[in-house]
Amino acid sequence: MNIGIIGAGNMGAALARLWAAAGHRVLLSYARDPRQLQALAAGLPQARAGTVAEAVAFGEVLLLAVPYPSLDEVLAEAPAFAGKVLLTCVSGLRPDFSGQTTGLPSPRTESVAEEIARRLPGAQVVEAFNTTFAEVLQAPSRQLGGETPSVFYCGDHPAANAQAAALIAECGYQPQDAGPLVHARVLETLATSWVQLAVVTGLFPLAGLRVLHEVPPTTPPQ
Repeated sequence: MNIGIIGAGNMGAALARLWAAAGHRVLLSYARDPRQLQALAAGLPQARAGTVAEAVAFGEVLLLAVPYPSLDEVLAEAPAFAGKVLLTCVSGLRPDFSGQTTGLPSPRTESVAEEIARRLPGAQVVEAFNTTFAEVLQAPSRQLGGETPSVFYCGDHPAANAQAAALIAECGYQPQDAGPLVHARVLETLATSWVQLAVVTGLFPLAGLRVLHEVPPTTPPQ
């Protein structure tokens, strides 16, 4: 699969390494230092560096992993996103590492994922990878204490959700379907709370969340 990555910071770079190791072709774009971008691509099999426009044109699946203030710049390629599966882990909330915040007040009335979907009506947007840490992605294994952590995802397009789940599993996580894209409001808030909790409890950065649930028994045929 061709994967275009927009944002080659800690998250984008870590996922690029994992997907390239899994045999996918990767095009990396958008970094503060173009030399760092070129060096990262040169060190990965089947990877190269390019512009945002080139990454969008290249990718069957796209990853958007940029700071929220950079959205206007990268979404300037809006028409080219049409028909693309777009995974996003962009957050509009800022965690308070003091642990003293009551709630997570925000002027936002929609999640960042919903904003992206609204601004890119032709794209198939999936919220994913915002409930894990880059340090876990960079570790030799995603196994933490012998357990596989979960990564939530949500979106409105079943085929895109299935591709997201497969890519999450390839990275060594348990994919957890969180429903339609509107639930990104919960996931983005959960992600911010999880960062804060992990920091103030001393668990950060090599920590993860795992969903445990009981599967309802199937009804035997009559």
